[in-house]
Amino acid sequence: MNDVLPGDISAWQRLEQLARTIFTVYGYDEVRVPIVEHTELFKRSIGEYTDIVEKEMYTFDDVGGDSLTLRPEATAGIARAVISNGLLRGARHKLWCSGPMFRHERPQQGRYRQFHQIDAEAVGFAGPDIDVELIALTARLWRALGLTRLRLVLNSLGTLEARARYREVLVDYFRVHEGALDEDSRRRLGGNPLRILDSKNPQLRALIEAAPLLSDYLDEASRAHFAALCTALDGIGVTYTVNPRLVRGLDYYSRTVFEWVSDELGAQDAVCSGGRYDGLIAQLGAESTPAIGFALGVERCVALMRLAGSVPDAPAPELYIVASGERAERAAPQVAEALRDALPGRGVQLNLGGGNFKTQFRRADRSGARLALILGDDELDRGVAAVKPLRREGGQIDCSLDLLAGRIASLLDQEPAGSGAAGDFGRA
Repeated sequence: MNDVLPGDISAWQRLEQLARTIFTVYGYDEVRVPIVEHTELFKRSIGEYTDIVEKEMYTFDDVGGDSLTLRPEATAGIARAVISNGLLRGARHKLWCSGPMFRHERPQQGRYRQFHQIDAEAVGFAGPDIDVELIALTARLWRALGLTRLRLVLNSLGTLEARARYREVLVDYFRVHEGALDEDSRRRLGGNPLRILDSKNPQLRALIEAAPLLSDYLDEASRAHFAALCTALDGIGVTYTVNPRLVRGLDYYSRTVFEWVSDELGAQDAVCSGGRYDGLIAQLGAESTPAIGFALGVERCVALMRLAGSVPDAPAPELYIVASGERAERAAPQVAEALRDALPGRGVQLNLGGGNFKTQFRRADRSGARLALILGDDELDRGVAAVKPLRREGGQIDCSLDLLAGRIASLLDQEPAGSGAAGDFGRA
C-alpha cells in the first residue's frame, strides 16, 4: 500500500476531474458504496474458483461473527446496492463510483494492495448500443488525458448456456494434457476451466493457444450482438483487436468483454477492463436484469500520464501577500480574507511565520504566484498596497486599498496564465 503525496496529487485530480466531467456529459450518476461488504457477496458474484476469492481478498470476522471483506472490486457492491435499495423495478440506471479497492497480490508497477479504481455500471440495458457507449466514453477519456498508446481488445463470452457447452469441450481438451498443467490450472480444471485461458504462465502459452475457441461455440444471438458492437465501433472510429482468448478473471461476465491495454507498464498490461454481466443480478437473488460495466485502474492510468508527459504542474497561488512591519502584519489577514471574498476561485496565499522582506519575497517566488502584493507600514499610511509581477519583468505599482480587488483582478487577467490548467476533455 502506498501514500499519494502532494507532488503526485495533481495527476490524480486531473484524472478524477476529467472522468467526472465526461461521466456527466454521458448522463452517468455518481454513487458511493461501502468499502466493506459481506464475504458471501464476492463469493457468489466473482466466483469461488477465481484468484481474487481464493488468494487475494482481505477477509475477517467482525465482533458479531459475520465474515466481512474489504471490497476487491466495485461491481458486486453496486449490484448489491441496486437490489437492496429497490432500484430495479424495470428502471434503467447509468452509475459510476470511485475509491479504494483491496487485493493481497504481488505489488508491481502501478499496482498495489490498496489500489484505486474509477468504475462505471449501466444496469437494465440489453443491446450492444450501451457496450458501444461505454467504450466510446473510455476512448474520450484517453484523448482528454493525452494517452495515445492504449489498445482496445475485445471478445464475446456468449450466454451462460453457450459457455456451459464450451466448458465441456475445454475440460475434455485439458484432461488429455493434464500432466502439462501447473497447480493453479489443475485446480481450476475442476471448478472453472475457462480461467486456465487467462493464465499468465508462459510455459502454458502453446497449450492454451491450441485449445478450442469459445467463438466456435457461441449462440447466434451473442454472435449478432458482438457483430453489431464491432460495426458500431468501426462507425465511430474506435479501433480494436478481437482476441478469442480474452476471458477476464471474474465469473460473472457474459457476452462482451473488453480491455484497454498498454505496452508501457510491464507484464500486467490492462489499464481498463470490463464487460457484460447479464446474469449477475439474478444470481444475487433479484429479477434477471442485463448490465455492463468497466473499472479503470487509477494508479496505472496516472503512471501512463507521467510517461506521456500529460501530468499538470501542481496549482500555484495567483497572488502572494508579503507583509513587512508590525501594523502591516496585523492588517494582512484582513486584506487576504477580503480579497478571497472578492475574488472567489483565485488563489491568494498569505505569508505565514514572519521573516524579513527578502525571506518573504523568496517564499513568494517559490510559491509560483504570478503577482506579489506588498503591504508595509508605509503603504498603510498612504492607503495603498504595492503589486509586483513575479513571472515577467516589470516594476511594482501602487494600488488603492479601496479599489484593490478590482485592480488585482485586472492585473491577473493581463498576466500569462499559469500551468496546470484543466483543459478540454476531448473532441465532440
